Amino acid sequence: MRYAPPGLCVNDFDLLRHADGTYTVLHLQGPWTAEFDHLRMETSYGRATSTDLVHWEPQGTAFGNGLPGRFDQQAVWTMHAFPHGTGMAMLYTAVSGLTPDGWPLQSVGLARSDRADGTGWRRHGTGPVADADPRWYRTGDRMGWRDPFVVRDDESDGWVMVVCAADASLPVEVGGCVAWATSEDLERWTVHPPLISPGDVDELECPVLERLDDGGWLLLGSVGATRGFEAWTAPRLRGPWTRRGPLGPTGAYAPRVVAAPDGSRVVLHTTPRRVGLTDTGDRCRGMLAQPKSLVVPDDSAPRLEWWPGLEPWLGEETHHASLHAVGDVALSGRTEITLRTQAPDGGRPALAVGCDGRNLRVTGPDGDPLGEVLLPEPAAALRVLTVGEYVEVYADGVFVLTTLCYSGHPAPWTAATEGLVRPVPVRPIRLPAPHRDDASAVWPGPAPH
Repeated sequence: MRYAPPGLCVNDFDLLRHADGTYTVLHLQGPWTAEFDHLRMETSYGRATSTDLVHWEPQGTAFGNGLPGRFDQQAVWTMHAFPHGTGMAMLYTAVSGLTPDGWPLQSVGLARSDRADGTGWRRHGTGPVADADPRWYRTGDRMGWRDPFVVRDDESDGWVMVVCAADASLPVEVGGCVAWATSEDLERWTVHPPLISPGDVDELECPVLERLDDGGWLLLGSVGATRGFEAWTAPRLRGPWTRRGPLGPTGAYAPRVVAAPDGSRVVLHTTPRRVGLTDTGDRCRGMLAQPKSLVVPDDSAPRLEWWPGLEPWLGEETHHASLHAVGDVALSGRTEITLRTQAPDGGRPALAVGCDGRNLRVTGPDGDPLGEVLLPEPAAALRVLTVGEYVEVYADGVFVLTTLCYSGHPAPWTAATEGLVRPVPVRPIRLPAPHRDDASAVWPGPAPH
């Protein structure tokens, strides 16, 4: 239901769907530490495989830093791998070192493999294939030139690559943009002015391009300040691009789009954890979350909905307490749903979801706010998922809120509306790897006294 390799945490990732319908994920990985140094710890890609996008089996490390003195000696960050010829190609983020003020020096490298399983990579040469062009993008301190994503050009036989960059014409605090470049052979790239430069974003990370059924394009970009991601659409790669607003709520980051086993489009994303697995710990790199259905209507903004592919992992309805469960609640007025209590035998809520018209919120012990969102219109029903400390809320089937809570004890769910309390049936979640007990395992609940 959530994945990280044993003892490690996951950051940005890439998804490969193979001809036999199986999947491979390549991901940045590093150990759990209070001070996460991405320049020293995100130095390799982990690899895992799945048949259903839920149960992932770790397969070890697939790629790592370059040799000393090369452009990728310090770190390797977000990558994009795709079929090429009889094997695969991969554009990836390379970090050579730091500026005098400590800013990572980034470029894009190319690697190839004659295999299709995400292994066997060999670098193309000893230098990058694409650098930030100072005519349009910041270089040196506060630069950005990372997270490449490559698709076939819709106006030529070549390739288009989008990259997270910093617009040199804007103040650094609002200069986050999506750069783009074109190539005929993946080895020589022509860099162009920004493809998307909103003017109100600090960092626009992990851009993803998806060709839509009508021939148009969808671009997803993660926004550093909000720690969520937004959507843009365009009739052609070169635009014009229309901003469609947030798609993934705060806490959902670095999305990827892939075809599910049934052929429908789904989005997977990362979700953070907290250092020490406590509510007071700093947020840190975390896990790969389960898929959401991607819906792209012709006449409205894209949205993420509950993915039916999770149904095989849900048990029969029960009123018993469960730390990992999904529950549905119809709304009629102000409603407070209690998921966990502060004492094992009940009492005050330790984790609750409340909705009053358009106002949706999640609270922890003593009503401390953990997350909130203003819905576009009042919801008729909520679906709540909790896996350990991880909480997701869907309003009328749409993914709208996620947060973390490490407090409380499992309790039978209840919903209170205008003083009337009713039990909420839940469907327990069957965990893909229930016996793991390393640092990357799902939070098992409060420690016994």
